[in-house]
Amino acid sequence: MFRDSKALAAVDAEGSGAAALAHPFDIPHRPQADLEARFQQFVRERDFPCVGAKSALGRGTLKTIVCRSIASAWDDLRIHEELRRWAQSYRRKPGLFRSLAVIFEGPDHLDETAFEQALWQRIQSVTDKDVWRGLPADERVSSNPADPHFSLSFGGEAFFVVGLHPQASRPARRFNHPVMVFNLHDQFETLRAEGRYDSLRQSILERDRQLAGSINPMLARHGETSEARQYSGRRIDEGWVCPFHRSDG
Repeated sequence: MFRDSKALAAVDAEGSGAAALAHPFDIPHRPQADLEARFQQFVRERDFPCVGAKSALGRGTLKTIVCRSIASAWDDLRIHEELRRWAQSYRRKPGLFRSLAVIFEGPDHLDETAFEQALWQRIQSVTDKDVWRGLPADERVSSNPADPHFSLSFGGEAFFVVGLHPQASRPARRFNHPVMVFNLHDQFETLRAEGRYDSLRQSILERDRQLAGSINPMLARHGETSEARQYSGRRIDEGWVCPFHRSDG
């Protein structure tokens, strides 16, 4: 799919004008340093399987922000502004292995189904703010969660989300606070174009197998099945319906 360069230029111009309004979002959350350090240590662990996240941490391109509750809309405006900025920064200077991790203080008792519900509530709310601000969806992907080419869009860029939480059944998804990690979809396309995607993916799958004793059955390549099924980390059945919609105009 082609990209509307005029629309993206408008997005970036809108972002420049919004800088003063967005200034309050730059104030660090009180437990930021503590939870950021814990998450970085989690990624550094020798058996953590995602080598892409390890690369981002090593390059200083794993950004973390701390929010209150994944079950609350309290920080959704802030999350959206961070994603808009992240997309804008990437367009200005593309590069591999960039991730934005949103760490929530709690709650830490949600089972896999409850976590999945909260995750999609945050995704829906943040997406609604993208639409409300008139920011276009990335034309290279589908906004229909049933489409095999689905991805989320924020600030005109497609994103893939990885959810982690204390009650996750997969060890690689088990962190002591709820987390939503946003990865730019364009990075995966760049890796494919460079012929590096398959080897990186295979390395992650093998490391995950060593950690958990089996490969995550929900994992699939983009275009084979909707990536929405992978976001929460829960094993879901074929009848699952994604609780998400995006309506641009």
